[in-house]
Amino acid sequence: MKFNSETLHDFNQSSKLEWLETNGLGGYASSTVAGANTRRYHGFLIASKKPPVERVTMLSKLDETIICSDASGEKFELNSNQYSGAISPKGVQFLKSFSKDLFPEWIYQLPNGIEIKKTIAAVNGENTTLIIYEVLRAKNNFTLELLPLFAARDFHSLSHGNENINRETIFENSTLKVKPYHNLPELFINAEGVTFTHQQDWYYNFEYAIDQYRGQEFNEDLFTYGKLSKELKQGDEFGIIISTENTSNKNAFELFGKEKARRENLMAPLSLGEGPGVRQILALAADQFIVQRGEDLKTIIAGYHWFSDWGRDTMIALPGLCLSTGRFDDAQKILSAFAKSVSQGMLPNRFPDYGEEPEYNTVDATLWFFVAIKKFFGATKSQSHKDFETKSMVGVPANKQNAQDFVMIELLPVLKEIIEWHFKGTRFNIHANNDGLLYEGTEGQQLTWMDARVGDWVVTPRIGKAVEINALWYNALMIFSDLLLLNKEKEEAKTYLLHAEKIKNHFTETYWNETQQCLYDFVKDDYKDAAIRPNQLFALSLPYPLIEGEKAKSILKVVTEKLYTPVGLRSLSQDHPDYKGHYGGEQLLRDAAYHQGTVWSWLLGPYIDAIIKVNGTKGKTEAKKVIEDFSYHFNEHCVGSISEIFDGDAPHTPRGCIAQAWSVGELLRVITDYDLTSTKKKGMKNIYVNENS
Repeated sequence: MKFNSETLHDFNQSSKLEWLETNGLGGYASSTVAGANTRRYHGFLIASKKPPVERVTMLSKLDETIICSDASGEKFELNSNQYSGAISPKGVQFLKSFSKDLFPEWIYQLPNGIEIKKTIAAVNGENTTLIIYEVLRAKNNFTLELLPLFAARDFHSLSHGNENINRETIFENSTLKVKPYHNLPELFINAEGVTFTHQQDWYYNFEYAIDQYRGQEFNEDLFTYGKLSKELKQGDEFGIIISTENTSNKNAFELFGKEKARRENLMAPLSLGEGPGVRQILALAADQFIVQRGEDLKTIIAGYHWFSDWGRDTMIALPGLCLSTGRFDDAQKILSAFAKSVSQGMLPNRFPDYGEEPEYNTVDATLWFFVAIKKFFGATKSQSHKDFETKSMVGVPANKQNAQDFVMIELLPVLKEIIEWHFKGTRFNIHANNDGLLYEGTEGQQLTWMDARVGDWVVTPRIGKAVEINALWYNALMIFSDLLLLNKEKEEAKTYLLHAEKIKNHFTETYWNETQQCLYDFVKDDYKDAAIRPNQLFALSLPYPLIEGEKAKSILKVVTEKLYTPVGLRSLSQDHPDYKGHYGGEQLLRDAAYHQGTVWSWLLGPYIDAIIKVNGTKGKTEAKKVIEDFSYHFNEHCVGSISEIFDGDAPHTPRGCIAQAWSVGELLRVITDYDLTSTKKKGMKNIYVNENS
C-alpha cells in the first residue's frame, strides 16, 4: 500500500490518512501520514500502565528539522501542525512517498537533493516505539534536529500549560530521561550519538480537527525539555528508542530486527502466490488487537484508539483474529480469561479502563461465547498436546492439556452454569420464556449490540425477544448439547436438544413478517417491531440456521436491497423515519445515529455467511465480489486496517474507531473459511490497494 506525492502534498488528504502501530499491551503509536496530530488519541508513545488498560499519552510528537551544513545553512521542517487558521510547518511538501507494509514508512525529498527514509515500529510486549532513519541521498553532511513534545496525560484527556510539570531532566549515555508528573512512568529517549540542548518551553494551541468534528475540546498545549541533534551523511542509519523501560542496554536496530521477524512469521503461513495478499494484510491488522491481560492470559482490544476489551466484540472477533491465523494458543488464553470472569451466568460487557469491577450489561456477549468455543473446538481437533502447552488449566498437569481437553475440563462446567442461569433468570430480566425464547431487558438498559445510550435515553430500545438474541440462544443450546454428547452425557444432551427444538418450532411464527417478507427485529408482548435491520441475518448465518429455503432467500433479498453498501450493512433501512445517514457532531448527535442507519463493516461477515448458505456455489462468486468491492477501504482512514463504522449515505465516509477488531476479524474469517481469495497475482489486483491510490 503506497501513496504518491500528489496525494501526500495535499494536507487535506494526507491528514485524513492515519497509521497505527500497537505493542501487544494495549499501548500504541499513531498519527496521520501528514505528521499532524488530528485527535487527542494520537501520539508516538501511548503506554499501558496496567495492560491492556490505564493508557497514558507520554510523547505526543517528535518534530524533525534538517539543517544543512553547507554555506546556505537552510532549514527544512519535515512535520506539520495545525493551529487556528494555519498549518505550520507544512512538511507534507517534502513527502515523496508513504507506504504501509510491515511498518509505516515515509520518504522525504528536499529541494537540495537530500532523501531520508523514516520507519516507525512499536515493539511487541513493551511500551516502546522505535523510529529508524536512513539517509538515502545527501551530497553533504547535515544535522537532524528532533524536538520531543510531551502531552504526559491520560489518553482520553488533553494537556494545557501549567507550572506543575516536573522540569528535571537527566541526559547521559545518549539517553534523555524525564518524568513529567509523579503519577506517570519515567520516559527514556535513547538515540546513539545525539547531543541534547536544554530548551524548556510550552508550545500552545495545537488544534485537533477530528476532535473538533466530534464536538469535543480540540486545543492542546505540549511541553518540551529541549532538542536532540545528530549529524548525518549519505548511507547513515539512525535509530531512536522511545520507552517507559530503561534503554541503557538496548539497541534500536536489534529491537527492530526482532519485531520485523515476528511480523514476517505471522504472515508466512498465509502466503498466497506472488506479492502480499488480502489475508496477509488482514493478519497483520489482526495482530494489533490481540493483547496481554495480566501475566498469563490474553484478550482482544475492541478498537483503536479508545476502546478496551469488550466481551461481545472479543467473542465475535476471536475466530477471525485467532483461528483464521493459526493463533490457537492465543485463542485458548482469551477464552480462559473470559471464562474466569463469568458472573451469574454472564460474560462481562467490558473491562473498564481503571480497575473497576467488570460491567455485565449485555445479553449477547455470553451467547457469542458459545459460538466462539464451537469454532475453537472445530479448528483445533487435529492439534497435538504440544500445540497447546499451558500452565493454568484446571485439573491437568502443566503442559499436558490440549485444546479439546481445555474445552471439556475448563469451559464445559462454565457453559453449564451459564445455561442454568438463563433458564432460571439472571440480571436485567434475562430469562427463557415458556415458548423457549429468550427475553431480555429492563427500562433504561441497552443489552444488545445496538447499545447507544445518552444519559437515560436508550437510542435503540429493544426490550423483549430480539431476533438475533434468539438465533444466538438457539445456537448456544445446540452447541451445548453437542459438547455434552461428546462428553458422554447423553441424557442431558437430549434434554437441551429438546429445548432447542422448542425454540425452532416457535421462531418462524414469532418473527416472520408476511408483509415485508423478512423478520421482525424484536417482539414484546403483542408488539412486533417491523424496522428493517441487519439483526435478522443471524437467523441464517450462524452455525445452526433457524430459517432456510425460500424464506431465507427472501430475507437475504430484503437485507441486500435495503441495507447493503460496499463497506458493510446499514443498521437501519433508509426508508425508516428514524434513519440517520450521517454520523458526526457532538456525542448526542453521534449516538443518535450510531445504530440508526450508520454502516457497520463487521456485518459483512454474517452477510457473506448468509450469501453462501442460501446461494451455494453461486454465493461464493457473489461473496468474492463483496470482498473486491470493499477493498478500496484499505487505503483510507487507517491504512491497512478496517474502520468501525461509516456514514449510511454515500460516499460512506469512515467514522468511529480507525481500526476495529470485529471488522478485521469477520472479514478475515469469511475470506479464510470460504477461500475467497485467488492464488494468482492477477486475481488479487482487485483486492489489493493499488500502488498509487
